[in-house]
Amino acid sequence: MTKVQSFAVVCALLCSLAGVRPSASQTASSAGSQQLAILDTDIGDDIDDAFALALVLHSPEIKLLGIETAFGDTELRARLVDRYLKAVGRTDIPVLAGKATPHNNVFTQAAYAEREPAHKHKDGVQFLLDQVKAHPGQVTLIAIGPLVNVGEAIRRDPATFKKLKRVVMMGGSVYRGYGNGRPPEPEWNIKLDPEGAKLLFGAGVPITMMPLDSTQIPLDQAERDRLFSFGSPLTDQLTLLYHQWATLTKTATPTLFDPVAAAYTIRPELCPAKPLRIEVDDKGMTKPIDGQPNANVCVESDAKGFVDFLVGRITAAK
Repeated sequence: MTKVQSFAVVCALLCSLAGVRPSASQTASSAGSQQLAILDTDIGDDIDDAFALALVLHSPEIKLLGIETAFGDTELRARLVDRYLKAVGRTDIPVLAGKATPHNNVFTQAAYAEREPAHKHKDGVQFLLDQVKAHPGQVTLIAIGPLVNVGEAIRRDPATFKKLKRVVMMGGSVYRGYGNGRPPEPEWNIKLDPEGAKLLFGAGVPITMMPLDSTQIPLDQAERDRLFSFGSPLTDQLTLLYHQWATLTKTATPTLFDPVAAAYTIRPELCPAKPLRIEVDDKGMTKPIDGQPNANVCVESDAKGFVDFLVGRITAAK
């Protein structure tokens, strides 16, 4: 053992004896380390969840413990994920159905999901709590859908939920609403379950928040062509799902809200975050207020760097 290695071991031992936990950046930079993560997603409505899942699957920095579906018909969403994972050879990843809710959403990718045989999926909320118990202080929850499962997990077992390493979420509107020049407004993931959001921001868990301010990044034609012509099993699934979404919504250019949160877990420098205190109201507004910060919030991201990273990572050799 070298002197440097000996020094590192002694430092780690002293930190352990002192009860000091290493920072997220220190943990991520450990040789050979992988972040344990669970993806909570409302995949099947907008197309950005499918891109977020592709990024996570092609990122060796992340060990994906499971994927739980959120909001609405969570069983049909889980069937979509089943087919997606089967097509890319990742049936080793558990797929769980979160708490089903009444909904009037347009499931744009239902045709893709319905081709996968139905079966009863296990409870995603209980899976989340069980994984946190098994890996206290180590699990990152990547939450890119309405916070239904999050709120339910906190109600069931707040003490266990608090043992998450962190929550990285897409949601909220701090200084900017949808589109250009619009003031803050209720954002989809928050307004569909404001109570779940209130519980999360009061749970005492480290939160990194990617609101509308930093996530309205388009995937333009040139980058879409680069992805869809790549011809891998992963990009083939994105191509199928994209065309179903584009046909039903009559939209060509996706906005990559959710992949920004996924990217942050791997490359946080793409979306520098600052501490803020966020208050959630009954309508789903997420207001910055005075007081002790309860989240790190990214209000401006490196859009070009993000798109380059996303497309490069998804089209990279595995």
